[in-house]
Amino acid sequence: MSIEFSKKLTAHETPIPGVVLYDLPVHGDNRGWFKENWQREKMVALGLPDFRPVQNNISFNEKAGTTRGIHAEPWDKFISVATGRIFGAWVDLREGPSFGAVFTAELDPSQAIFIPRGVGNAFQTLEDNTAYTYLVNDHWSADAQGQYTFLNLADETAAIAWPVPLEQAELSDKDKAHPRLADVVPMPAKKILVVGADGQLGKALRELYDGDTSVEFAGRGDFDLGSEAAFTQRHWKNYSTVINAAAYTAVDTAETAEGRAAAWAVNVAAVSRLARTAVEHDLTLVHVSSDYVFDGVRESHDETEPFTPLGVYGQTKAAGDAVVSVVPRHYIVRTSWVIGEGNNFVRTMASLAGRGIEPSVVNDQIGRLSFTPDIAAGIRHLLESGAAYGSYNLSNDGEPQSWADIAADVYELSGQPRTAVTGVSTEEYFKGKDAAPRPLNSVLDLAKIQSAGFHPASASSRLKEYLS
Repeated sequence: MSIEFSKKLTAHETPIPGVVLYDLPVHGDNRGWFKENWQREKMVALGLPDFRPVQNNISFNEKAGTTRGIHAEPWDKFISVATGRIFGAWVDLREGPSFGAVFTAELDPSQAIFIPRGVGNAFQTLEDNTAYTYLVNDHWSADAQGQYTFLNLADETAAIAWPVPLEQAELSDKDKAHPRLADVVPMPAKKILVVGADGQLGKALRELYDGDTSVEFAGRGDFDLGSEAAFTQRHWKNYSTVINAAAYTAVDTAETAEGRAAAWAVNVAAVSRLARTAVEHDLTLVHVSSDYVFDGVRESHDETEPFTPLGVYGQTKAAGDAVVSVVPRHYIVRTSWVIGEGNNFVRTMASLAGRGIEPSVVNDQIGRLSFTPDIAAGIRHLLESGAAYGSYNLSNDGEPQSWADIAADVYELSGQPRTAVTGVSTEEYFKGKDAAPRPLNSVLDLAKIQSAGFHPASASSRLKEYLS
């Protein structure tokens, strides 16, 4: 066997999305050869997913012509030859437009290939005493075999040109019995799990992803964020992403002893469990934050501003954000003045307008409304566009307004005079009441998410649609 020494570490794309062939530098002399089979820092820099392998396997094959596969497994694999030479064949058996795509190549010790979950791989040895090694990012178990997807080596659609004809090769009886491509059930994509799916944002996410079987929704009755058992009983390797739409949002009640405990339990302790799970299973965690992490002194808040929360609710949201920020793959989506399906300020004002009541509304708190369909759409955009991980402000766009301005808009759109709304200061409105401190300026700078390609609609246009 002749090995090409001192190749440059190079990545080569293939016709199958996510399958990448690598040239590896092999250094040799009269004693033999040496190579770095897996070097995380260099390979991640080259674009190899940081797939966090947990098991290393070696397959030894005594005779040339030994043929194995085509097996698609529920984990990622990084495969290279230790000694000898192989003909490799890979077929995409995942759901989606590339289902059935084929790639073949001969591999010697100077090459390696990354195989994503759901891509079937098969090997035929071209020399005696061939061994190949592979890293996988989940532990093998008998239960996992039920999640495999198989394709017959002789499938006419894939039409793989085996160097050793299959009738002359060493095959297992199981491999001979696997189905043709027309009968293969594609391996489904990993799922997105939405927790807190019964709240205002959860309902908007349900509507946005309606009919998408790759998104799973869990309300409080389906997944108890306060229960360790809920976390240990779920097979997290079947998921790619968790969207946390759950939160304790009773701003004033959070200032009480009972409310303080509840706010910390939901907004921090439960978020810590989600963050730990995301780190352990290499998940993307999407977490929804709040303008209340700021004191409202600045005219506009960008994603780099340090936390300065005024009350318990804001403190718990800031703590939750800090926890999520240590997850390697995270999006913190910071919103303000959320309006969705359920009880909220706009519906309250519309109800008052309908009954002819003339309210006093705070006029020195400034911000923008965030309608839940736009928050949901922004989250989907971040996930699907592959935007850089980190924090993103996301409210609706347009001229900032006070709560009194918005109330007057609601009255006008409801056929009532704007003058029915009287503006009062925050101090005057809450005088004599037990209330949490509130930021006076909640305007979020939207430049970062706009530069990522998402442009929220104006709050005024969404308000009209909402009331219609």
